[in-house]
Amino acid sequence: MTQTKHKQYLLVSALVVASFGPVFFLGSMPETSGPASWTLDLLSFPLDGAQQFDAATTRFLSALTGGFLIGWGATLWALRRWVYDAAPEGVRKSMLTGVICWFLVDSAGSIASGNPSNVFFNLLVLLLAVGPLWKKATAPSEGNRQENEGQRQVH
Repeated sequence: MTQTKHKQYLLVSALVVASFGPVFFLGSMPETSGPASWTLDLLSFPLDGAQQFDAATTRFLSALTGGFLIGWGATLWALRRWVYDAAPEGVRKSMLTGVICWFLVDSAGSIASGNPSNVFFNLLVLLLAVGPLWKKATAPSEGNRQENEGQRQVH
């Protein structure tokens, strides 16, 4: 995969991470906590309505979570926008480091808190957020050469 495609996919990564931010921000207010409550209920499967946002401490934690997720998504977008062209491999490794750290800590915490089903959902988010970024990209000229050689072999 070329650096151009990696850079394009970083937008997907940023959106995947940031998309959870507004949901959890809304969980900070009782009148808008429904989507966050449902999301938390899904992540702690089965859907049984056991996850509630009645406690002020839960709403506060939801506000913090929403802010962190929006900020992390914005950081990925900013790295894509203003840094990637100068240091594509550094941006890729930085993104992978953050996502893997999130996955490990969030999954361990989910298991420790009695919500092991969330590890499955974390795995889905991990795969979607990382996508093709697991592997180092080819330089644009190298990627074009490989694509051209592949086309010549087909004909």
